[in-house]
Amino acid sequence: MMINIAAAAEYFKKNDNFLLLCHASPDGDTVGSAAALARALISMGKKAQVRCSDKFTKDYDILLRGIEEQEFEPEHIAAVDVADRKLLGADFEGLYGDRIEMCIDHHASNTLYAPYIYLEPDSASTAEMVYLLIEEMGAEITPEIATCLFTGVSTDTGCFRFVNTTVRTFEIAAKLAAKGAETFRIVQIFFETKTKTYAALERLALNDMRFFFNERCAVICVTRDMYEKTGSDETETTSLANLTRMVEGVLVGVLMKEQKDGSFKISLRTNGDVDASEICKRLGGGGHTGAAACKINAPKQKALAIVLKEIEAELSALETD
Repeated sequence: MMINIAAAAEYFKKNDNFLLLCHASPDGDTVGSAAALARALISMGKKAQVRCSDKFTKDYDILLRGIEEQEFEPEHIAAVDVADRKLLGADFEGLYGDRIEMCIDHHASNTLYAPYIYLEPDSASTAEMVYLLIEEMGAEITPEIATCLFTGVSTDTGCFRFVNTTVRTFEIAAKLAAKGAETFRIVQIFFETKTKTYAALERLALNDMRFFFNERCAVICVTRDMYEKTGSDETETTSLANLTRMVEGVLVGVLMKEQKDGSFKISLRTNGDVDASEICKRLGGGGHTGAAACKINAPKQKALAIVLKEIEAELSALETD
């Protein structure tokens, strides 16, 4: 059932003992939004914890530090920034998938898997929604909460560079800064700092970049061998997806990431009128107009051929419009 912000606030005000779930391969929006909501609930005298099937990297320490470990049996489970319960990861989908009561999300591709859905497809980030939700709940936006929310707002808009950025995005970011968000530190952590292992991985990835369809499509493929050579892992690949669409003339950027089982996670970034979510939806995934993802259970060359076929169809459709 779709609900509005007032109903979502009432749900959190009248209940207690919350488990807040992030999606697997966590990003700044899912972690920042969940951590902010947890902090708000704890400030209201409730118990809340944040969990993810994948380990949180050290980048997220600033968001999670200080959230007290509370011993309690979760009674109410909410998914934050999770468009499909499959995105929780296989383990968490099995553990919690059927028990999720509330979903707070901004993806148009949301599968409406929970009894209560607070959804805003036009919102640039889930963090914007959680900011308004916390206000509706009557909780104070502390500097710690503001920092969590600013992380979500800034990372899901590429530091306010992506097409999903709106006037409301800037307004909320300004309010978060006024409430004490560590804006400079967040920008430094998520946009200006590279580990040595990431730098080595980026060098290999860029050397392997290939172009298709009159150079309107750029593809980077990260293999398990690259991780081994550089000492990196999949947690360091997030920035690579954006590199593909920064090349002049590229309309569709593709990042392929080889999984341990030989399948590939696909991250798409698009420019112009190309809809990344439509391409990924046909491949069993989803996301936003400018950024989407899916998974293809096939070896490298076959996976590449599958995704290129869908991209070619999308580019051809643009030409005939």
